[in-house]
Amino acid sequence: MTTFPHTNDPDLSAAHGVRTRTVRWHDPLATAELGRGLSGRDFLTKWMRGDIPGAPMGELMGFRLVDVAEGEVSFACAPDESVYNPIGMVHGGLACTVLDSAAGCAVHSTLPAGFGYSSIEIKVSFLRPIQAYKGDIVARGWVTKAGKRAGFAEADLRDGHGTVLATASSTCLIVAR
Repeated sequence: MTTFPHTNDPDLSAAHGVRTRTVRWHDPLATAELGRGLSGRDFLTKWMRGDIPGAPMGELMGFRLVDVAEGEVSFACAPDESVYNPIGMVHGGLACTVLDSAAGCAVHSTLPAGFGYSSIEIKVSFLRPIQAYKGDIVARGWVTKAGKRAGFAEADLRDGHGTVLATASSTCLIVAR
């Protein structure tokens, strides 16, 4: 029977080249307060331009907002090994998270000031494995139906060659803030 030592074991750490990563983020409630009087599109545009801080999740997972239009947004990410699963590929959770952000923010871009959204459903299809250090992957989200109580969006995740890596469909609840 093989037993595996706890990952804090100094011998395991030395043998497997332990790495570290420092993550910084801004207070998300203060950011939300800055956006309270802005339309969704204006809020996202200010975030993209760096006029207001972005989402802590983006900082944690290393993705950034790169394009905003009415009903459509894009996020880019250059995955590194810190988002690998234990079998040597980018974890599906990164793909799911960036797709959820793209679809949700596409819905947000259609909302007037005083409204936000919450993802209530997402379906993701993983089509190809994602490897680290292969350049940016880009998630583009677009609204398929805007509504007063719910918004519907789709998203896809592509590599630098335009190959589709994953797709998603999402439903978002529209909420007064």
